[in-house]
Amino acid sequence: MFLRFAMRLLVLFVLAGPASAADLLKSQALGSGVFALIGEIGGRTYDNHALNANFGVIDTPGGVVLIDSGASFEGAKLLDAEARRLTGKAVKWVINTGSQDHRWLGNGYFASRGAEVIALSRTVATQKANAIAESDALAALLKERFTGTQPAYSSRELAEDRVVLELGGRRLEIRYLANAHFPGDVAVWLPAERVVFAGDHVYVDRLLGVLPQSNVSTWLDAFKAIKALSPVHVVPGHGSVTDLAGAQRDTGDYLAFVASGVQRFADDMAGVDQAVAALGDAPQFAHLANFSELHRGNVSRAYLRLEAGE
Repeated sequence: MFLRFAMRLLVLFVLAGPASAADLLKSQALGSGVFALIGEIGGRTYDNHALNANFGVIDTPGGVVLIDSGASFEGAKLLDAEARRLTGKAVKWVINTGSQDHRWLGNGYFASRGAEVIALSRTVATQKANAIAESDALAALLKERFTGTQPAYSSRELAEDRVVLELGGRRLEIRYLANAHFPGDVAVWLPAERVVFAGDHVYVDRLLGVLPQSNVSTWLDAFKAIKALSPVHVVPGHGSVTDLAGAQRDTGDYLAFVASGVQRFADDMAGVDQAVAALGDAPQFAHLANFSELHRGNVSRAYLRLEAGE
């Protein structure tokens, strides 16, 4: 009887999925104690703890700076363990680059351990607007893995659009560039290392998603501002670490295609159906994951937003 019970526990443990962030996220050293944690490019799942995004670990003499906190209390715990494995240090600061669930719903875990959570006021405003809907959706997806997760907001909320911080002897900048995937998205720039954690301004390997909250035109402006930094390494919100050429190919060119295309049809008052029909075949982007599922919807939402004058 005991043996049978033990075997059942073992099976349940195996079925529970990966036990560490190293099973879910590929760490990539970018030099000088800077690491990117690269998540899956597919959707949120129970097995991946909704960590289908990229995160950052920055080692400093005073502790770790973590870029984005994960989608849940349990997901944040996995990120914390990976940061400790890479650096041997605790997370002392967390910076939120956006308001989508995996960017910030793990804040409460780190706050409970004394870390300072830093975000711009613009970002926090969108987090508050989306908190209930995001929490309800993830609770249904993650089930018991969402237990203990409560929306927690920045303990150091910054009103400026560009902030220079000295954290543990490291200089970094938080930059709001323009509304992009969500209003209030930001990038984190390390000028000495020439590394930018671009958050959801940049997607590589997979097609970006234009949501009802997204603004393709200003997103393109934000992308151009990232290019102007001339980074050596671009850590996208989703996909492989890349350079400017890769970011341009998979994000900049796509944003320009959609923005200019829908503008042309909106100027002619052609209607959304005609715009989608004309722009729906874009073979130059068809190699990107999720293209067939997302592209036509992206065009439709971009057109409707433009038509509404937003």
